[in-house]
Amino acid sequence: MSRRQVGSTRRTGTFPFSGAFNSKSRSSPLLSVGLVIVGAILLIGYAYSGSGGSRGDKAVSRVEGDFSCTLEVQRAIPVLKKAYGDSMRKVLHVGPDTCSVVSSLLKEEETEAWGVEPYDIEDADARCKSLVQKGIVRVADIKFPLPYRAKSFSLVIVSDALDYLSPKYLNKTLPELARVSADGLVIFAGYPGKQRAKLPELSKFGRPAKMRSSTWWIRFFVQTSLEENDVAIKKFDLAVSKRSYQPSCQLFHLKSYH
Repeated sequence: MSRRQVGSTRRTGTFPFSGAFNSKSRSSPLLSVGLVIVGAILLIGYAYSGSGGSRGDKAVSRVEGDFSCTLEVQRAIPVLKKAYGDSMRKVLHVGPDTCSVVSSLLKEEETEAWGVEPYDIEDADARCKSLVQKGIVRVADIKFPLPYRAKSFSLVIVSDALDYLSPKYLNKTLPELARVSADGLVIFAGYPGKQRAKLPELSKFGRPAKMRSSTWWIRFFVQTSLEENDVAIKKFDLAVSKRSYQPSCQLFHLKSYH
């Protein structure tokens, strides 16, 4: 499947107001001019809506839910720091576009950050490729054991990636994420019916995202012997209330394996 975004289809054929030019009737010149102006306005509006102006795309994106939980992680960093405190000193992020999250984390004081990119990065920019060359970001299939020792990181944050895994692989991946964390695991997941996989995502991830309910996730955590971190949840909720921050994705705070 091609990754190229499908552009808008240009209509060909007869101009809708061509009759105004070819008509042999004795219509008023002002009427003809008016029809031409109206037709031009309609064509401009149609071309703009099809070409994908940036402001229009943002509005549609928000309504349809075509946004990334990885972007949500970057918004949530100040709140996470308030909730987790010293546990943000050594963070591993796992998910698509992890280079952006790692770069944001590295700007924070007293925070070291690493990332795991589960998918191809052949289109990555120079900054991301530099992080990969330095070993800060790794490209790894998270369906297999992570290349880190137990409790290598104080906190592990994962976004988007789990939505593309079937329960068969989640049974292996979730315990791995908990294994390499010492103080907790934070999961950003999409809401059912709100996030949709776009065509470029389908070619990149191989399957559409499966947006699961909070009830499904909590039941799955129990099955994998993962407990919710009640202390972190309370601190996070308090930090959210003070900042008027409203998450656009589901958040789950879990304890590490001990």
